[in-house]
Amino acid sequence: MKESKDGVRTGRFSKSSSTDSYPLVLDIDDFKGEFSFDALFGNLVNELLPSYLEEETDTSEGHGSNDTMLNGHFRTPSDAAQGMSSPLFPEVDALLSLFKNSCVQLVDLRKQVDGKLYNLKKEVASQDSKHRKTLSELEKGVDGLFDSFARLDSRISSVGQTAAKIGDHLQSADSQRETASQTIDLIKYLMEFNSSPGDLMELSPLFSDDSRVAEAATIAQKLRSFAEEDLGRQGMAVSSVVGNATASRGLEVAVANLQEYCNELENRLLTRFDAASQKRDLSTMAECAKILSQFNRGTSAMQHYVGLRPMFDVEVMNEDARLVLGEPGSQTSPSHVARGLSSLYKEITDTVRKEAATITAVFPSPSDVKSILVQRVLEDRVPMLLEKLLVKPSLVNPPAMEEGGLILYLRMLAVAYEKTQDLARELRSVGCGDLDVEGLTESLFLPHKDIYIEYEQASLRQLYRTKMEELRAENQQSSESTGTIGRSKGASIASSQQQISVTVVTEFVRWNEEAVSRCALFSSQPATLAANVRAALTCLLDQVGQYITEGLERARDSLTEAAALRERFVLASVSRRVAAQAASSAEAAAAAGESSFRSFMVAVQRCGSSVAIVQQYFANSISRLLLPVDGAHAAACEEMASAMSNAEGAAYKGLQQCIETVMAEVERLLSAEQKATDYRSPDDGIGPDHRATNACARVVAYLSRVLEAAFTALEGLNKQAFLTELGNRLHKGLVSHWQKFTFNPSGGLRLKRDITEYGEFVRSFNAPTIDEKFELLGIMANVFIVAPESLSTLFEGTPSIRKDAQRFIQLRDDYKSAKLAAKLSSLFT
Repeated sequence: MKESKDGVRTGRFSKSSSTDSYPLVLDIDDFKGEFSFDALFGNLVNELLPSYLEEETDTSEGHGSNDTMLNGHFRTPSDAAQGMSSPLFPEVDALLSLFKNSCVQLVDLRKQVDGKLYNLKKEVASQDSKHRKTLSELEKGVDGLFDSFARLDSRISSVGQTAAKIGDHLQSADSQRETASQTIDLIKYLMEFNSSPGDLMELSPLFSDDSRVAEAATIAQKLRSFAEEDLGRQGMAVSSVVGNATASRGLEVAVANLQEYCNELENRLLTRFDAASQKRDLSTMAECAKILSQFNRGTSAMQHYVGLRPMFDVEVMNEDARLVLGEPGSQTSPSHVARGLSSLYKEITDTVRKEAATITAVFPSPSDVKSILVQRVLEDRVPMLLEKLLVKPSLVNPPAMEEGGLILYLRMLAVAYEKTQDLARELRSVGCGDLDVEGLTESLFLPHKDIYIEYEQASLRQLYRTKMEELRAENQQSSESTGTIGRSKGASIASSQQQISVTVVTEFVRWNEEAVSRCALFSSQPATLAANVRAALTCLLDQVGQYITEGLERARDSLTEAAALRERFVLASVSRRVAAQAASSAEAAAAAGESSFRSFMVAVQRCGSSVAIVQQYFANSISRLLLPVDGAHAAACEEMASAMSNAEGAAYKGLQQCIETVMAEVERLLSAEQKATDYRSPDDGIGPDHRATNACARVVAYLSRVLEAAFTALEGLNKQAFLTELGNRLHKGLVSHWQKFTFNPSGGLRLKRDITEYGEFVRSFNAPTIDEKFELLGIMANVFIVAPESLSTLFEGTPSIRKDAQRFIQLRDDYKSAKLAAKLSSLFT
């Protein structure tokens, strides 16, 4: 039987204790909510299975683990042979009946659910049809509502436009009424001013009431504008119209009275403005400034305010000069002026900033007033100071260096320009409208910048002249203190001359670097800067070129003096009576020559260092300023090369003189030290002397000593060219020297030893052509060693030296006895 609903909900399903008498009853509500098939199945079988489970448990306890199960039945040991026992699940039939009953009920329930679903579908379709019909009707209603709103909006817009037109008409009418009312008042006031010339006593109280000054000023300006405009029209009209002429005369009276009244009112406002300014009453000052702005846009008030500032008092501006320049008559330095200008300009800037704050709070157009204030600073106060600071000296009669020279003026100019530029930037930051502060600042220095480069060049020339005079004075003082004792021996010829100093050239470059920095400061355009820099560079090149050329020429003079001493020695040596004196003179000439050689090499070395300093300065500081202008850099390089050409010429001539000096001493040593027996050793049975001759040793020692200066001073191609020329001259001189002697075989061996010594020395020249020549000399020396019959095979590998070898063969001591002349004719033909 079916249980109550609560019973079903509690246990999900109900079943009687006897399955047949109380079949299972299923309800649709049992499947609602959280349905579980496992719960359904459990509720179906729970009442049947527990009894079976209890029996299974008892059987298991009775038989133990030896029980067996065959085809669903248990067997015990006692009846194992009897066959089949009772079934394992006795409730199977009950379960089958229960499941069949459940299936029947589930099928019925499904039919019931399907019927309900069908009815629900029909009802939903009916309701959906009704809903669609309702929505269609609503859409039609909304469309009609939108149309009504559109008509209403159009109507409202039309009404609004009509109202706006009415408002415009009303506003125009009110404006016309207001204008008419003001015109009536203005005509009334104009008639008052037109009453009689100079009579301002009968005016309305408006024009005399201090509390209505602003209104009176506005009306007066309108009246004057109207009257002046009318006068202009009347002046252009036909003069025959009597009414116009009368009106013109009447308005002239009004214009004159209005002008007089405006002047009086403006003066009255200015007086009030000054009184408020002394009390620092900014509100009253602002009120007056606003009213005064109606008179000529307030120009008079602006200028009046700026003109009364204490910073423009004459006493204050005179104090500026004392602060920067010091007491009258005192010598000022650029550093002192720089500090003074920095202090003064800072004070001016601070004052301007304070005034700018007041101006901003008082005037309706503060930028215009600031412009007037800054302009007054740059046109009055700063020029008065610069006029006393920058006194342009004369180029014809420049001030002496003791007084500072032209360089003092240029340094003052640079300091003043730089500091004034800083001041201009500070003033610009205050805010002064469209005022060209930079242009005003540049105009202050135009008289100085126009011819600036001429002063720069003149200053560089003055510095150079002064330095040269200083060096000459030092050299003269040194000469006087040293005396002329050493000169008599010829050893101090070079020391008495002024040597080139790299320090002096460095000073020239420092002057020029300072000048170029001023060029960069004063020249804003690249073309102008390049032109000024080239002008300054030209001065440097002229100075360095002249200085090192003169130094080389002085060093050459010492070489010339040494050569003169040698000439006197040669002339004196002709007379045998003065042989001893000649030897002393020869030593003096040799010492003078060696000293002058060393002196010239030092001069050449310092000349090269000086040129290198100039080239480095050009590369580091000048090139970047010239490159932006087409052709400027190339032209400067050509100019530098041209400026150094004179020095190169002097150096070349001096090096030639050095070679002459060296060769003269070599010839003297060879002439004095070389003996005839050196190359014709007596055949006394003593073995030959394989040492170099004394003359060779002296010459090599001299060359090693004197050329040490050349190796140090010269470098690169200059060194190579000098040593190659010297090697050629040495080779030629030795060959000529040996032509004066005759050689026997042992003498030939000594000659070969001498040639080896000379060759070893010239190998330090690193000149392959010279090495080759001395190697050939060594080969030719073999002509003195070999037997006459072997001469033909001596030059088989070197046919190029046969001609020179022929001259050497003639120097053999057996040339005549061995009749080598005939053999030579057959050998070299």
